[in-house]
Amino acid sequence: MKLIVIVGLSLIITLQAVQISSHDEINTSFSAFQGFMKKYNKVYTSETELNKRFKIFQNNMKRAQELQKNQMGTAKYGATIFADLTDDEFTKRQGLVQNFAKMQRKKYPQAEIPNVKLPKNFDWRKKGDVVTPVKNQGNCGSCWTFSTTGNIEGQYALKYGSLLSFSEQEIVDCDHLDTGCSGGYPFLAYQAIEDIGGLVLEENYPYTAQDGNCSFNKDQVAVTLAGGLELSTDEDDIAKWLVQNGPVSIAINAEDMQLYQGGISNPKTCDKYNLNHAVLIVGYGVKKSKNEQEHKEDALLDHKKQLGNKLG
Repeated sequence: MKLIVIVGLSLIITLQAVQISSHDEINTSFSAFQGFMKKYNKVYTSETELNKRFKIFQNNMKRAQELQKNQMGTAKYGATIFADLTDDEFTKRQGLVQNFAKMQRKKYPQAEIPNVKLPKNFDWRKKGDVVTPVKNQGNCGSCWTFSTTGNIEGQYALKYGSLLSFSEQEIVDCDHLDTGCSGGYPFLAYQAIEDIGGLVLEENYPYTAQDGNCSFNKDQVAVTLAGGLELSTDEDDIAKWLVQNGPVSIAINAEDMQLYQGGISNPKTCDKYNLNHAVLIVGYGVKKSKNEQEHKEDALLDHKKQLGNKLG
């Protein structure tokens, strides 16, 4: 079956081995770090690594305080499962790569935005079987594959009335336009799926969160792509298209997501050109902002998680 997809611009060591100051602030910080390790089952291979991760954790907790201070929405920041990673480590883990995408990507025609009246709130997760359950990309920079399959899953469900889960691992292994767990871009993934000959089901090509040899079986293809459309970057246009046509694959600036615990993120500053994470937009809504007047409301776009249920 062919679809047109929509592209918008997933050694145990003893704690006593660490030498720390007796200063109350350090002790409090290390106690929080111990709680973090226990909650997320963190195990480090050496005393050196444990000390390194503790220092990173301390810096991230200071950063979380700054993020909270500058937050204009209802978002909460603190120790998440990624609180022991540096900024660079977290960014690489997400996996969106733009530089080579600009050089190689296929140009899709511009989508014609439907002239529809937008409801105040909209969520495809509440509209029947259109969005598959939350997935987890693990320790692999494959966000772009989850954004891609989520879009295709939604288009397939709306066209054929059946929600199927398609294989991200096939894209990781068989897409030679991107670089697997080292990163990629949805634009190239759609093009690669066309070149490969389609997508198989998740159950036939399970996700492993690591690069592997391509084992694509054309006899198991469940969907093929007939092309794509490129959306406007205007949020109202994206919302109109989403309401009329289904979930949308987009790229976002996710710098604050590393320490995001929940709520509506509305930072004072956000570099719209520093896109480092691909997600699937499934809905939108409006909520009153805690730092604004009662009559003011913030529009928000709701995206499907692909970093697992332990984030936000």
